[in-house]
Amino acid sequence: MAQLKAWSANLPKPKAILIVSAHWEAAPVMLSASAAHTPLVYDFGGFAPHYYQMKYETPDASELSNLVTSVLPDSLNVHEHQSRGLDHGAWVPLKIMYPDADIPVLQMSIPTHDPGTLMELGRRLQPLREQGVLIIGSGFMTHGLPFLKEWTLDATPPGWSSDFDAWAGEAISNNDIDELASYANKAPGMPYAHPTVEHFSPIFVTLGAATDAEAPIEQVIGSEYFMGLSKRSFQVA
Repeated sequence: MAQLKAWSANLPKPKAILIVSAHWEAAPVMLSASAAHTPLVYDFGGFAPHYYQMKYETPDASELSNLVTSVLPDSLNVHEHQSRGLDHGAWVPLKIMYPDADIPVLQMSIPTHDPGTLMELGRRLQPLREQGVLIIGSGFMTHGLPFLKEWTLDATPPGWSSDFDAWAGEAISNNDIDELASYANKAPGMPYAHPTVEHFSPIFVTLGAATDAEAPIEQVIGSEYFMGLSKRSFQVA
């Protein structure tokens, strides 16, 4: 939580936020409801009751919805769900980063896991940044939950997690997007680091949305772990 708070404190306050969460895979491209105070999605189980009472009541995001639709080609057939709120891959980090919930927020689905297509989607969204929109890809650098053996917060990262993390860190440092896009075949630790790939896919939307593809990528959170899973996170120029 402290890392996310510090990160947001060092950013200009956005006028709106578009977030792509690992927890919404749907095609064609879909947007969450733009109405103010749309109820959240509690897409998890087995937690204490108070987690299901949490709120994150954001203001109307219809202007953001129109902006997103305007930069995407008609062929994508963007669909807005009138009743779907933010899922926990979106509202949990935002509740920490922007606790006042005073910024319009929309969530976008992951329509595919093809890195090239997601990069192109990000490039289409890039003009929104000029309008003060913060684009967030929410996932985890490693997410091999089925293969964890030590379920403690400070667990020693398994080899597949630390190997994948080191590989990703080097590729990001080198701005080697082609290497990152080849993760399924080239990354050490696969498929254990990502037995399903939805927690890695958001990375490509954010990379595509860079205003300067040649600029160094800032790794805001480096080689750090939560329950043995890599928290490595970055922001692009």
